[in-house]
Amino acid sequence: MASSNILSEQFYSFTGVVEDRKDPQQLGRYRVRVLGIHTDDKKVLPTADLPWAQCILPVTSPGISGLGHSPSFLVEGSWVFGYMRDGATCQEPVIIGSIPGHPIEYAVTGKGFYDPNGIYPGYINEPDTNRLAVPDKIFGCTHLHFLQRELSQLFNMGIPTADFNTTTNAQFQVIPASDGDTWAQPEIPYKAEYPYNHVFQSEAGHISEWDDTEGAERIYQSHFTGTSYEIGPVGTITVLNKNEKYEITSSNQYHSIGGHSDTTIDGRHKIYINKSGMLGNNYDIQIGPNANVNIQVDKGNINVVTVDGNINVNSGGDYNLRVKGNYNSLIEGAKIETIHKFKTSNTTLGVIHRGAWVKVQGAIIDLN
Repeated sequence: MASSNILSEQFYSFTGVVEDRKDPQQLGRYRVRVLGIHTDDKKVLPTADLPWAQCILPVTSPGISGLGHSPSFLVEGSWVFGYMRDGATCQEPVIIGSIPGHPIEYAVTGKGFYDPNGIYPGYINEPDTNRLAVPDKIFGCTHLHFLQRELSQLFNMGIPTADFNTTTNAQFQVIPASDGDTWAQPEIPYKAEYPYNHVFQSEAGHISEWDDTEGAERIYQSHFTGTSYEIGPVGTITVLNKNEKYEITSSNQYHSIGGHSDTTIDGRHKIYINKSGMLGNNYDIQIGPNANVNIQVDKGNINVVTVDGNINVNSGGDYNLRVKGNYNSLIEGAKIETIHKFKTSNTTLGVIHRGAWVKVQGAIIDLN
């Protein structure tokens, strides 16, 4: 039995390759084939016979009760460095960290020291550093004017970036607004320089970037489908949503917009106010001075209905109404008009009054 104080006697370090991460205990352990100890012949030493290696976590992960980051993130094919906790017995490996490199060949699945699934490395003849962090060396330019969702998909498929034109600005969709106005997504502010762009990318293609490039500082996060948000160098936020979006707020919500606001909707739009039926929960729209309220329906009707309540219109100036077709009015109760000055009615074809009785009352009535 090896001494429990083995570190003070002799430090047995190792370098190896992860071949299995399906830890049955779900502790974030890995099966590692170690250089100088294990053979690359899987018939002699199958992956299933390799010992499980535990990982040393950083001080930002307590490693208890699910706190911090868990599980650890290594994949088959990762090169790792560590030590043998049980010394010369070499059955209790502990991983201290991973070692990025410059792969020159894809995985040979039938041999040890490779990813047995043949997935990693995803590309060869370039550094393992994320491509978004080394644009100058990989792409030969510092401006990537195309959607990063497409970029991450290319990475995952292993398509060489030389096959993709990175020097042409993407033409983003122009979105119509009312009265012939338009707006569009702003240009992607990606101008990363190595080593200032700090990138995290998951296996599915989810990406997070914290770019400290001077003059091009950004924060970017995206789902592999392309749904993303980006905060640009001057604080501009761009959100791209590739599917439905739900927002549920359990209390109050406030919005303050210091400039303009445009909303373009292809489908329907419904607003339901005061669903609980409480008193005083009104829907108020107040327009400041020197501005108009314009409602235009290009083809369709405008319907105003009160199920139980009045419709009140109070005009501080003139009330102008123009009807291009017929003006039909059905009044089930009485109609009362109070006019403080005079009333003029001009009818081209004539006037027909039908009913039980019609009462016209005024100071002077001219019925010519």
